[in-house]
Amino acid sequence: MATQTKAPKKKESKFQKLFIDEIKDIYWAEKHLAKALPKMSKGATSSKLASAIDKHLEETKNHISRLEDVFEILGLKPQAKKCDAMAGLVKEAESILEDTDSDTMVRDAGIIIASQKVEHYEIASYGSLVAFAKKMGLKDVALLLSKTLEEEKATDSGLTKLAISEINEEAEVD
Repeated sequence: MATQTKAPKKKESKFQKLFIDEIKDIYWAEKHLAKALPKMSKGATSSKLASAIDKHLEETKNHISRLEDVFEILGLKPQAKKCDAMAGLVKEAESILEDTDSDTMVRDAGIIIASQKVEHYEIASYGSLVAFAKKMGLKDVALLLSKTLEEEKATDSGLTKLAISEINEEAEVD
């Protein structure tokens, strides 16, 4: 990332500290999610749902890399701070896998619910981080975070379409 410029070194404001803290939080969240997605993919009945989750896993790996680029631009070493929200969302997803019968569309409907909760959390996080970066004049950071935000929105939209087009209807008769 040689073309990126580092943020100027000056005393951090409380706003900047909050921004960095939230970057550390979403970094942990993405890394934790990357570990959880293979379980969700394996638990899916629908090959389309499994493919959507696998695609999101690859995107999540890119999100982690982008966040590492953000740390570099900010002149910081990548550091994760436990994200209690993502930990809870992943635990909830694991509960859905445990509490539903395998090879059923009911389980897939539950996986979609859990996945969309994760997406909505990520959309809220990245949306706020983009706004913060823009406010601080960190255009390179805002651009990187915006790319991730758009991918999160696209994943959420794809899950909705999959649920409406087939999963929910089949789950209702399961």
